[in-house]
Amino acid sequence: MLIHGFVDQTPPVSSVYHGIVGESPQMAEIFTRIDKVAVGDVNVCIHGESGTGKELIARAIHYASPRRDRPLITLDCTTIPEGLMESHLFGHVKGAFTGATEHREGVFALAHTGSLFIDELGELSSALQAKLLRVIQTREFSKVGGTKPIRTDIRLITATNKDLKAAVAQGLFREDLYYRVAVFMIKVPALRERPDDIPRLVDHFLRRFAGLYGKRITKVAPATLERMLELPWPGNIRQLENFLEQAVVLAEGDTLTDRDLFAGDFSSVAGPTLSGLFEAGLPLGEVERRHILRTLHKVRGNRTEAARLLQISVRCLQYKLKAYGRDIDGAAGSGLGLVPSQQYLRS
Repeated sequence: MLIHGFVDQTPPVSSVYHGIVGESPQMAEIFTRIDKVAVGDVNVCIHGESGTGKELIARAIHYASPRRDRPLITLDCTTIPEGLMESHLFGHVKGAFTGATEHREGVFALAHTGSLFIDELGELSSALQAKLLRVIQTREFSKVGGTKPIRTDIRLITATNKDLKAAVAQGLFREDLYYRVAVFMIKVPALRERPDDIPRLVDHFLRRFAGLYGKRITKVAPATLERMLELPWPGNIRQLENFLEQAVVLAEGDTLTDRDLFAGDFSSVAGPTLSGLFEAGLPLGEVERRHILRTLHKVRGNRTEAARLLQISVRCLQYKLKAYGRDIDGAAGSGLGLVPSQQYLRS
């Protein structure tokens, strides 16, 4: 794990659950829910923002279940054109439509006796929602162009980044299907809601990419890790993984620094709150002014703490504030439109 910016070479154990990295209270609760639901065949719906690891949770449910030795088949609704979705779900017979030159099995047939994970369920059209509902109710389906009913024995796990209850209220998702697929709900928190897991995730990805690219990276600069803890990561774990891979590729020494991690598009990870501090074309002095005042706001006007974070002396900080024409109380107030640190980290 990361200890004071260094990577402990002891392999992590307790924080990895079926390939899922996390030791925060939020993730501990999810692990408990997985353990409880895995033993049966109840339908599970996993809800969370993109990049939060919903597929990993689906895999954990399958491999902790009695069906672990049977197939786990995944269908991502965002990657299949609507005109081909029915065929991917249920299969088709030869000649069912133009281009159907041979029989094809769908995911329901491929997942027979195992688990079927349908990702981004909320993308299904109303017509396919109705057909999926019927399959769940009858445990039977027919191939496109076919008439023979086929029995199916699967454990259904679905995931969505949409609020399906709101979609039901708006008439965009069938209420009867919602109650069929969401018998057991698992809500996955965004990465910004569990910052305690970031050091362990950094450790996990750093080990992987250092080995993959043959780099001897053994530590992360403390200031860099602190900065990562403050960012909102709108793309969640997937974005953190992407940034760390880029950083490992760019790193030249044994220490991962800001220069490595934030060499690319900083605004995409910073979000609107931070990116506004670094608008293209701002004079360097204005960037410094905004950063100093934001830091003061974060520590609620504590000059000593602000100077420590900025790595300057208190006297230097006072000099700069005087030059800005701002007193300490003003800098700590809300004049910049910046959010308090707790709200920023957890909203």
